[in-house]
Amino acid sequence: METEKIAGQDIAIHCYNTVIVGAGAAGMNCAVHLYDFMEQKGISNPQDRIAVVTAGLPLGASRMSGSDKQTYYKMGTAPETADSAVEFAKSLTTAGCCHEDLALAEAIGSLREFYHLVQAGVPFPHDPMGSYIGYKTDHDPYERATSAGPKTSKFMSECLEKQVRSFGIPIHDHMEVAELLAEGTGKDKRITGVLALNKKECTKDQYGLHLFCCRNLVLAAGGPGELYKTSVYPKGQAGIHGVAFRAGLAAENLTESQFGLASIKFRWNVSGTYMQVVPRIYSTNADGGDEREFLTDFFDSMGKMATDIFLKGYQWPFDPQRIENQQSSLIDVLVFHETQKGRRVFMDFLHNPIGNQKMKPFRLEELEAEALTYLRNTGAMQELPIHRLEHMNRPAIEIYAENGIDLYREPLEIAVCAQHNNGGFAVDKWWQSSIPGVFVIGEMAGTHGVKRPGGSALNSGQTGGLRAAEFIVNRRPMVIAEKPNFRQHIGEWIEKCRRITECNEGIRPREAIAEIQGRMTACAGQIRRQNRTHTAIQEALSLYQQLSCGRMRLDAPKDLITAIQAEHLSLSSIAYLKAILELLLAGGGSRGSYLVVAQDGIAIHPDIIDSETDSPLRYKPENIGLRDSILRIEFDPTLQDLFHCLSVPIRRDRRKSKAFEPAWREYSQGTIYDL
Repeated sequence: METEKIAGQDIAIHCYNTVIVGAGAAGMNCAVHLYDFMEQKGISNPQDRIAVVTAGLPLGASRMSGSDKQTYYKMGTAPETADSAVEFAKSLTTAGCCHEDLALAEAIGSLREFYHLVQAGVPFPHDPMGSYIGYKTDHDPYERATSAGPKTSKFMSECLEKQVRSFGIPIHDHMEVAELLAEGTGKDKRITGVLALNKKECTKDQYGLHLFCCRNLVLAAGGPGELYKTSVYPKGQAGIHGVAFRAGLAAENLTESQFGLASIKFRWNVSGTYMQVVPRIYSTNADGGDEREFLTDFFDSMGKMATDIFLKGYQWPFDPQRIENQQSSLIDVLVFHETQKGRRVFMDFLHNPIGNQKMKPFRLEELEAEALTYLRNTGAMQELPIHRLEHMNRPAIEIYAENGIDLYREPLEIAVCAQHNNGGFAVDKWWQSSIPGVFVIGEMAGTHGVKRPGGSALNSGQTGGLRAAEFIVNRRPMVIAEKPNFRQHIGEWIEKCRRITECNEGIRPREAIAEIQGRMTACAGQIRRQNRTHTAIQEALSLYQQLSCGRMRLDAPKDLITAIQAEHLSLSSIAYLKAILELLLAGGGSRGSYLVVAQDGIAIHPDIIDSETDSPLRYKPENIGLRDSILRIEFDPTLQDLFHCLSVPIRRDRRKSKAFEPAWREYSQGTIYDL
């Protein structure tokens, strides 16, 4: 490391071959594979060529998010059930808008990466014969899912971090990425530096700037969780999407976020056994009084209502195709509708569901066959939900106890929350982005389509890290980067920061983020309207113009970090809203995990009223014809709304079966890496 002074600021300069931004399960896995591949190639001192840069090791979705038994989705391993990579890929692409080559790569790599995690120490359970028994998750036609408990991704990232540290790979913690620094334009553009602020070193006079020079860059910083007000992402997970957009990376499928029921006091998905034990769900007024069994008016019987609560366990994400005829996602609509009226919704594990005068009292024996058979097979026929939960999954209770919530004494307050972004930055079959030498893995990568089986995101992050590492070592330059000439660019950026720190007017950064979150939840969440989205874009553009000019008021030097996050989140929100509007204008309807409101659409229920029209809420069905294309979006500062959209066809699986000898020859000659 060396230090250079630019515009009065001390810049710590680090030079590596590959810089990985993000220290979750995907980023750490990529670092491990890079080291292993370099060693296999005989490249000297691989630990000196790789660096991990992170905003906080204990932060992010890998370390802080989960559910009752957080799922890893892989090819089936039960000895009595046949499975194949082709069938696995079909499960990933069945709802459309998913590149077939990516789906097949994730399928083929799933077992390799699963067993890599087993070797790393992740405690996935197996039977006496060594079989890793599976179970069914959402959108899963097979029983491919497995779990190491509610903290599966935490175990993954910790076990992989242990390997990274044992290799001597440096981890630069507390680094808030501010800019990706580029050289060249158009097809010749390359990212050769990452400018970051050390949050522990940032003061009024010195920003704690670090420049990480690189030949290869892997972005693994997770999803932009702070975009939404109702969110199950860890608090503070802003992501770096705005940074990547400004650098010129193209994104795909930003329209396809996933929403589902989650607790909000402690952010956690209430999927799996939380729902399968059939708790009571009720609402109160804002003060916690006036309890109502708000679900009962929308179901014909206690058995149907209770069965739908059970089914939310593995039909957990909101799905507009599971609304009609009192299907399970009607519950999400009713919870959202209740909270929109200013009421609060709770899950109570101390009581069984309570009906109305037209319903029979709750009895487990009145559940429909799918639910009753499951509970009988698991021995979960106890009298109360808390006892059924204790029997089936005690760690699901303990995770709340660790966070100050005693399910034996209090209910969980819940809401429909943003949980995962199926879209992200466009990548090829080696997870390389639209800019050569920049790879995107984990939730930042736009590898998923409209729907994905639960747990497939964990597999995608592992497989993407493997694929990126293999391509980097076999096709990218392995020399350590030289220090580029960024003095002018960094100087301009420092001057902008000075304007922000010296500004005494304008919006506070946290107020700006709150404005973004409110707008995104209202206009880009589970319920979407074309007219609202158009208005939201104009509001988002106005805010971005203000923030990008540095018109923010800081109360303390550390607020500069929040100001940077606010500007990047503001730009990201424009991209998401623009993509949503473009899809609606193209005739897009309700699909994935969101519902598109349309006055001439299907009425959900006569008593579910649209607040804008004071008439029954109606939604537009999915436009099936859009499944074979993907909406791509790129930042263009010359445009009034800053982003250019186009529809691209999905990439088909064009592979051809080959005999062993020619396949061996292509592998030996390295032509398998030809794009």
